[in-house]
Amino acid sequence: MQFHILSFEGPDGYARAGGIASRISGLAEALAEQGYDTHLWFVGDPYLEGAEARGALHLHRWCQWISRYHSGGVYDGEEAKEADYARSLAPFLAEHVLLPHLRSGGDAVVLAEEWQTVQAVLHLDWILRRHGLRHRVRVLWNANNVFGFERIKWPQLGEAATITTVSRYMKHLMWPLGVDPLVIPNGLSADAFLPPDRQAVAEVRRRHKKRTLLAKVARFDPDKRWLLAIETVAELKRRGFGPLLVARGGVESHGREVFEAAAAGGLRVRDVAMEGSGVEGLVHVLRDVDGEDILNITTPLDAEARRTLFRGVDAVLANSGREPFGLVGLEAMAVGGVACTGCTGEDYAVQGRNALVLQTADPRECVGLLQSLRSDRPKDRALRRAARVTAKMYAWPEILTRNLLPRLGFVG
Repeated sequence: MQFHILSFEGPDGYARAGGIASRISGLAEALAEQGYDTHLWFVGDPYLEGAEARGALHLHRWCQWISRYHSGGVYDGEEAKEADYARSLAPFLAEHVLLPHLRSGGDAVVLAEEWQTVQAVLHLDWILRRHGLRHRVRVLWNANNVFGFERIKWPQLGEAATITTVSRYMKHLMWPLGVDPLVIPNGLSADAFLPPDRQAVAEVRRRHKKRTLLAKVARFDPDKRWLLAIETVAELKRRGFGPLLVARGGVESHGREVFEAAAAGGLRVRDVAMEGSGVEGLVHVLRDVDGEDILNITTPLDAEARRTLFRGVDAVLANSGREPFGLVGLEAMAVGGVACTGCTGEDYAVQGRNALVLQTADPRECVGLLQSLRSDRPKDRALRRAARVTAKMYAWPEILTRNLLPRLGFVG
């Protein structure tokens, strides 16, 4: 069985823009680790090799000639890239990889992601039908969110591929479109379960043991409920709980509104840049706190730093107004963190069992749940243990074995 994954995002720094890159990288690596010949076709770094083999995983960096003119990352020059991806990828994939494999007696699965790959999927479907080999390839197209839905001709896509999505919430959003997708949830790669540095976690907690320590890592988007996070910090401060929010957002314009709201609410905010990477850089930043309510980290948080932060704080504010899946909450749970989620696409979160689940935009709800947990240490420890157990059910090998591979027998 040969797998082909079609996606704009991927493992290169140039191709990482959010949770989709984590999903694609984890999925591709998990398939390759199980011995499948796996090919990832993505809009990669324009200055790396166009094709690269990493054992059973083959990286194919597409649209590089366009990306050289667009240094802002995978979605810079998106329209030109989408058109080139649709026109050129399917013929190359078919002629050089897929058709020879099929003619030698093999079978194949194509897993495509997001609206940018729809036309490439339709093109590949046409090529396979022309060669009389469409019945030998299972084609799935996945929606991680609703972006670009207005561009998709759903009947044509439904004829060319089995449509999937990442949560029951997304499934329900797609029903009015005349689509009934299969749910294949996101997974976690093996490094998500690496234990955080114990000494660093202990130091973070010791230095801030008299404060309510929170973290929020998300792009600055109104759906991510940054304003609710600010209101929660303000409410905690009014009640004398000494909050400290460690924030890492993006470059989006909503960030200005967020910090203006913090200032208007009487909160002290300081922008900080991590000197060095990993745990050392994070711990250094958290040592240098002088009465601030919010530390806004302006430099990237690598995976090691995120794991340490998520484990060390009292709660990770991963709640959104509308969340297709909620990968950050699951990442926090994987290291024994307390994830504070919303209640849309976070199928994995159970209030009081393995997470804190918010149902409203009232900061008093969040404050009440936080303080109830902080006042009951045995309950806090039990929730963190349950969180790790739940997260292990979403490791990519588990998702493949339980959700994806069993369904390949009846999809077309």
